[in-house]
Amino acid sequence: MSGVDWDEDDPFEEQRDKIENPMKRLFSAYGSQYRFQAVVGIIASVFARILDLLPPIMLGVAIDAVFFEDVGYAEAFPVGGSLIAPIVPASQEGQFWLTIAIIAGAFLFGAAFHWTRNWGFNSFAQNIQHDVRTDTYDKMQRLNMEFFADKQTGEMMSILSNDVNRLERFLNDGMNSLFRLVVMVFGIGFLLFAYNWQLALVAMLPVPLIMVFTYVFIKIIQPKYAVVRSTVGNVNSRLENNLGGIQVIKSSTTEDYESDRVDDVSMDYFDANWDAIETRIKFFPGLRVIAGLGFVITFIVGGLWVFQGAPGPFTGELRTGTFVVFILYTQRFIWPMAQFGQIINMYQRARASSARIFGLMDEPSRVEEDPNATDLTISEGRVEYDDVTFGYDEETIIDDIDFTVEGGETLALVGPTGAGKSTVLKLLLRMYDVDEGAVRIDGQDLRNVTLDSLRRSIGYVSQDTFLFYGTVEENIRYGTFDVDREDVIEAAKMAEAHEFIQNLPDGYDTEVGERGVKLSGGQRQRLSIARAILKDPEILILDEATSDVDTETEMLIQRSLDRLTEDRTTFSIAHRLSTIKDAETILVLEGGRIVERGTHGDLLDNDGLYAHLWGVQAGEIDQLPQEFIERAAKRQARTETDDD
Repeated sequence: MSGVDWDEDDPFEEQRDKIENPMKRLFSAYGSQYRFQAVVGIIASVFARILDLLPPIMLGVAIDAVFFEDVGYAEAFPVGGSLIAPIVPASQEGQFWLTIAIIAGAFLFGAAFHWTRNWGFNSFAQNIQHDVRTDTYDKMQRLNMEFFADKQTGEMMSILSNDVNRLERFLNDGMNSLFRLVVMVFGIGFLLFAYNWQLALVAMLPVPLIMVFTYVFIKIIQPKYAVVRSTVGNVNSRLENNLGGIQVIKSSTTEDYESDRVDDVSMDYFDANWDAIETRIKFFPGLRVIAGLGFVITFIVGGLWVFQGAPGPFTGELRTGTFVVFILYTQRFIWPMAQFGQIINMYQRARASSARIFGLMDEPSRVEEDPNATDLTISEGRVEYDDVTFGYDEETIIDDIDFTVEGGETLALVGPTGAGKSTVLKLLLRMYDVDEGAVRIDGQDLRNVTLDSLRRSIGYVSQDTFLFYGTVEENIRYGTFDVDREDVIEAAKMAEAHEFIQNLPDGYDTEVGERGVKLSGGQRQRLSIARAILKDPEILILDEATSDVDTETEMLIQRSLDRLTEDRTTFSIAHRLSTIKDAETILVLEGGRIVERGTHGDLLDNDGLYAHLWGVQAGEIDQLPQEFIERAAKRQARTETDDD
């Protein structure tokens, strides 16, 4: 399983390309709900940064007006001195303590505004992150199964995790930094020109060079980051594969082989990441050199100006305090200019992520619920397939399927792999919609009933039992959450599961592990049956429920299935024909068509495909006709799009 390079192989490219302005859509659909938090964050950020600029100003005022007394206290302010003049003490000591009070107040109120700023931006970002992730997941889980057949789990996780988190980083860190830099750059620039416009022009000399330098860096680093993202996907995919197949690795003693494969993909990531790191660690020192050069030039011109008078073409007076403030602000002005490049990079990544997220949200679903659909009402449990045809894309999987199952009867579907058995029953669950014909329950077309009521009425026990991480009880009651423990225990007893559950370390409170790895296949299967019993459905689907267990376990499971199928309309897919020989009707499928139908005895007498399959399982291979063997070989060699 290879990693996914989102820039080269985007599974939602078609939908993504239709989204003209994903960030506008993001702010419109989600940001408007949390406008208050955003406004609070923006206003608090502006005031916090303004207060951050105040201490250097007060330092300059103290030097010029308090310590050296070169100018009046109010006159030492670059702007707004007249506003503070009425409260300025006459004494030097009083002015000193006023300066201390203003600086302390700037830090105190600045801290309050910084807290408010962080609350606003974090609340804004976290709420949107939560809403986007839950909405995306909700949309994803409601898509039809055809969608999941074409996508890898890693692709889905990348959107739900990486892309959503990338949005949060921009909405929080990116927007926070943006307003901070805007205030700092324009605020400091304004103050520098207010103090001394001539020296301000000197301080601004490195700005054009920094902008060009940053632009070149972004153009170089972005392709390298794309390679890094791709190699990260390869590493994650390899690790996910290996951890999922750890039992095979151990049983095959291929630990060294797999370690080498992990080493290879990890080294690819190392090389790609180191290439990006080398570029990055060259950029920032280079930026410091440019900023340092500007600082040195400003220091030389300003220093000469202070103790020798205006040098060269410059005119006017430069006081010591003003020069100190200039030096402090020059250091704080240059660095934010370079960070604009990082913010632009964050925005571009967030824009690409939002496009992928909305691309998934706009993914059309093949199964759509009729707005006027009514709840399914089951009286007898009669199921009818009326000339049903269905296929994926241009390929027909099942063709002209026609049968009726009366309420309470059992119908079995058998046939070679790829015959379309599972697809037939997926149509009953309405995982897909038929292309032609109709599927009805008690005369109600499934396309005219709500999906929720349909699937609540059908119990499904499959060969591949899935248990969620949690306790035994939680897995049995999954989907029927409002039952008591007594009901859970009764269902477990009917499923022949109660005794082994009692022998577990914590009984019904035992954690089953991820995907139920702490339990055997037969134990997981009986928990699945108990779940179906607790659901008490009117219609039951058994999809090879006993195919992967030993004979003794099969006997126990079959006993519980007999209880479960009693008086229910039941559909059973089986490769072990002995498990369905008592069904009222057996359909034999081949190539997506019904080729035989009848009871077990009738089909054996017909000496057709069913009889030959029975002979295979009875060990009578030498008695099978050559035509059947040749057809079986062709079927196995053909690549099928559907498991059954």
